[in-house]
Amino acid sequence: MNRIRRFAPLILLACIIALIFGMGWNRYLSLDTLRDHGQALRDFTADHWILSLLALMAVFTIATASVVPGVFFVTITAGYLFGPWIGGVATSIAATLGALIVYGVARSALGKSIGARASGDAGMMQRVCMAIDKDTFWYVLASRLAVVVPFHMINLAAGVMGVRLLPYTIATVIGLLPAHIIYCWIGARLNALLANDPNPDIQLLFGQFWAPMAGVFVLAVVLPFALKAVQAAIERHGRGQAA
Repeated sequence: MNRIRRFAPLILLACIIALIFGMGWNRYLSLDTLRDHGQALRDFTADHWILSLLALMAVFTIATASVVPGVFFVTITAGYLFGPWIGGVATSIAATLGALIVYGVARSALGKSIGARASGDAGMMQRVCMAIDKDTFWYVLASRLAVVVPFHMINLAAGVMGVRLLPYTIATVIGLLPAHIIYCWIGARLNALLANDPNPDIQLLFGQFWAPMAGVFVLAVVLPFALKAVQAAIERHGRGQAA
């Protein structure tokens, strides 16, 4: 019975993934959906704003937890329907909920096996586990901002090491927020662009957004170094007070 309870979250997640791909729902996670059904989605959102926001967050949470390709396009859709600020905050929270689901699955079903493998392996998983266990908040925050470590590897490592949920959750939300706001700003701009050209070339369309995409690059490169400097300053201040 304990074994069944331990693997129940993993089995449930696997069933959700199989259902998504079996029903072909993953095909709707693309900009073609906005191009073909964007106005209908906006009309529905205008009539059922709260329901639409909760539904989008639920889709984002499930897509994140099930590792379904196309989550980026859900972020764009959030900006298209709700604007950069509400869309960015909502998708950051939803992505964090998805990350917590993977955390829970890793801790319940995979913790012992992956933990033993990570401790005997000198690869990236071992380094991530050691780093996230040593300094959860700063490591998760820097990794979410810089995308230096795959999103779900951090979630798995956090579950394996059983890190404290509060710093892990706060760091995930804050770390995801800047990039999500930028992506949602792109989605908000798509509304006007698709109104002028309902059948655009998607690649050419995204070529117009080099400036916000450069902003994401700056977040990924500059902010982690700034965070390291802040962390070092805090540690020096703490040592100074202790002395």
